Amino acid sequence: MATAAIPAWAPSEVLHEGAEATVTAGFWMGKPSVLKLRRPRGYRHPDLDRMLTRQRMSVEARVLGRLQLIGFPSPSLHDLDVDGGWMVLSRLDGRPLCDALRDGSAGLDEVRSTGALIRRLHEAGFSHGDMTTHNILVDGSGCLSLIDFGLARISPELEHMGLDLQVLNECLTASHSEIGGAVEAMVEGYLEDGDGEFGAKEVVSRFEDIRGRVRYHG
Repeated sequence: MATAAIPAWAPSEVLHEGAEATVTAGFWMGKPSVLKLRRPRGYRHPDLDRMLTRQRMSVEARVLGRLQLIGFPSPSLHDLDVDGGWMVLSRLDGRPLCDALRDGSAGLDEVRSTGALIRRLHEAGFSHGDMTTHNILVDGSGCLSLIDFGLARISPELEHMGLDLQVLNECLTASHSEIGGAVEAMVEGYLEDGDGEFGAKEVVSRFEDIRGRVRYHG
């Protein structure tokens, strides 16, 4: 699809070419924004692919809308066309946590804060689905935000919340092994003070179960 067909959109540069979507920076009605354009999956029947794309984009839009209502640090939705497979989102300040960890401008404090941010997301009733350090942004003040909710779930099961921690665990272990104690810091942040009604310990316990399963089958 030609991006020129998207109302009020002026592209500037491609930020990411992924298997699921192409993400382009630009301006929407003069505001710094990003365009997320879903890519057709050739191995799926076109009708099934369109149905899944519409479902996932609808869920992502609902999640983003609800997160904005509670002030959660995430992109706001400017425009959406589920049939066209695109959405325009606000562009957030900051850069990927993976880059900041690699150059030493971020460390255990930011990882611990990431754990607390994930807990906040779970307390709000959502799971992310792709909790890598590429999808966590950190700005110059050390404030964190989350992006790319394409695999998010509403009212997730305990397993999905545990998987968020497991995905980040695998990312920290594989890509940031030079940062000692990173996984422990993530868990500490997740277990820090929050809503007493939320079962953070149960989520961490499920994460440990998942990690054990992965080790056993690995």
